[in-house]
Amino acid sequence: MMKKIKFSFSAEKKLWVGDGFYVHPLLRPQEGLYQFTCPFILMDYSPPFEFGKTSKRRGVGEHPHRGFETVTFAFKGEVEHRDSSGGGGLIKPGDVQWMTAGEGVVHDEFHSESFSKKGGLFEMVQLWVNLPKKHKMTKPKYQSISDNIIPKLVLNGKTQLRVIAGKLLSTEGPASTFSTINIYDITCSSEDTIELSLDDGSNTIILVRDGEIMLEGNVFEKNTLVVFEQAGQKLKFKATKNFKGLLLNGMPINEPIFSYGPFVMNTKEEIEKALSDYEKGKMGNLN
Repeated sequence: MMKKIKFSFSAEKKLWVGDGFYVHPLLRPQEGLYQFTCPFILMDYSPPFEFGKTSKRRGVGEHPHRGFETVTFAFKGEVEHRDSSGGGGLIKPGDVQWMTAGEGVVHDEFHSESFSKKGGLFEMVQLWVNLPKKHKMTKPKYQSISDNIIPKLVLNGKTQLRVIAGKLLSTEGPASTFSTINIYDITCSSEDTIELSLDDGSNTIILVRDGEIMLEGNVFEKNTLVVFEQAGQKLKFKATKNFKGLLLNGMPINEPIFSYGPFVMNTKEEIEKALSDYEKGKMGNLN
């Protein structure tokens, strides 16, 4: 049984996150939608944008998180990250940064010094991944996933698929996750029909970064998010030769969600505790 389209969103507006990320806010934990996107809470897509040379640090300053994970996918440009648990590093094109905020961290994200000095095209995706209740207060963790450790598969001789998390056929991605998640970065060198096997009952999202895909007689262009029904085990779509996309798939976490700013918990009381802990410095700081 094929998975059917549930919703689609075209990115019509952009906003600045700090002064280094000019993004389409594509995904938020909206009522009536989240059940079809969980465990994925939020997605900001920064399409290719030309930054000029500068000696200034562009990005987002010190801020906290609790109860979920942030995942940053670098396609063009470079970002430097550091957090209060000691995690951090340089994220280059093709790399992925996976930060588990868990019980709480403070971090910042800026364009790298090298990229700032020379300028150039910048393209990134930031994703928030929910944590199950039993793991929301886990110890913070940082995974630096460089491009050279991400396995690459070739489908039909036309399509490259990078397995970042989860599994495809017998190939496993390097990301460690707290729930069942598959994340594939897909690039087509020629027009192709892509067919994938996924779990029945799982949630599936495709971000079209470039090119087009054809599904159920509809054409979806770049800067579009396509969300699917949970039912079905097959996903099949046609893609143009210049298609670039990010496919997210995961089993839903069937638990209440309560979000406020940089915190995602299960109840309002847990959010209030997060705010209090942050104000008391219990999530650490950056020196």
